[in-house]
Amino acid sequence: MAEKEPEISVLEQNNGNEATVKALYKALASGEIGKVAGFVASDLEWWFHGPQGCHHMMKMLTGKSSHKAFSFNPRSMDAIDDYVIVEGWEGVQAYWVHVWTLKDGLITQFREYFNTWLTVADLRPVAVAGGCSSSKFGQSHPRDLAKRSLPGLMLAI
Repeated sequence: MAEKEPEISVLEQNNGNEATVKALYKALASGEIGKVAGFVASDLEWWFHGPQGCHHMMKMLTGKSSHKAFSFNPRSMDAIDDYVIVEGWEGVQAYWVHVWTLKDGLITQFREYFNTWLTVADLRPVAVAGGCSSSKFGQSHPRDLAKRSLPGLMLAI
């Protein structure tokens, strides 16, 4: 009889996905582009929302700019199922949120939100008394929000 592979718990999957994304940022910060390629699928799906000319992460991932052109210092990181949501800011004019989707430990999708307020919601039906409901996972927290106006988007997962 064939042995059944042990199932990976959601917590183990989240921790593994978060560790992969942390390793990616570390490799980017040190300019280890060869190492970065090992974390990202060759057919990476990419989506960007923000001002033109702020495609900093994609430029780094494709080798069009050096790791010194823009510094990504994650301030918060949350793993939810196949998603890792990373938030950071560099000075008062650069606020960003990255959403990485992983499959089997490999990054398959990347969404970059630059100077954009992001709300993440799980819209999968959840049975509750009296019907179905969805839950909000989180909302971005840019510094100095009271002094700035940012467009807002909702990411439904």
